[in-house]
Amino acid sequence: MSDVVAADELRLLIERAERLEEEKRGIADDIKDVMAEAKSRGYDVKAIRKIIAIRRKKREEYQEEEAILDTYLAALGMR
Repeated sequence: MSDVVAADELRLLIERAERLEEEKRGIADDIKDVMAEAKSRGYDVKAIRKIIAIRRKKREEYQEEEAILDTYLAALGMR
């Protein structure tokens, strides 16, 4: 591969990554807006974020994490 072709390919890859980063920032701003709206309507944003994190996981993975957490809390006298 010649240096000119490699440089062009590298430039295109970088520009593509930059566009994706820009889109990611836009999506992050949209998510902030949704959370601000939820908060203004009286919802607990921390709870919403926790629910979203839980929904991302497989059911079995979440259940295992909860079982471990329950075991640890019980061991500490917190349950």
